[in-house]
Amino acid sequence: MSLVRLNIKGISYSQTQNGAYALILNEVDGDRKLPIVIGAFEAQSIAIALEKEIRPPRPLTHDLFKNFADRFDIVVKQVIIHKLVDGVFYSSLICERDKIEEIIDARTSDAIALALRFQAPIFTYKNILDKAGIYLKVNPKKEEEDEQDSVLMDDLIADELELNKPRENYKTKTLEELHNLLDEAVANEDYEKAAHIRDEISKR
Repeated sequence: MSLVRLNIKGISYSQTQNGAYALILNEVDGDRKLPIVIGAFEAQSIAIALEKEIRPPRPLTHDLFKNFADRFDIVVKQVIIHKLVDGVFYSSLICERDKIEEIIDARTSDAIALALRFQAPIFTYKNILDKAGIYLKVNPKKEEEDEQDSVLMDDLIADELELNKPRENYKTKTLEELHNLLDEAVANEDYEKAAHIRDEISKR
């Protein structure tokens, strides 16, 4: 079975499933998206790994695993989403130590959180993408393509994308106030809020 490489398109919050998020993976050499429902903690961990500028004051579980692996010269070479049963995706970590390769079973959300930290590629098998992937027709007009993409994602999780909507109006804050709020959000481990504040700082 041939492997298909994926990368992360984004994370969407679902109000229909309390505390659940949809991780959207994108086919690298195609237009299909692979949606995977994950928990809030894993979504937060993945979001932090994607947001390079946000550093938690203490290592999260996946950061601890990365630190542990680095200390003992263990490398995660790649992640393979290898099975889909009753809507549940199963994944494996392909690890290497002293030129010996090991395969470790993992939840897909954990595997992807670790893949980001090890900068390891993510793959799935073509038959899984054929079964669970959402195919988007290529549209010559970029704006229409993006709109079609967004509508399909919304239909998938029966919700609007909310991660990029700030909960507060930060436009009225000074840069100094924003930096103070950012420090406070990171200290309180509210990384979603910290990401919104960082976005506002970047705009300035």
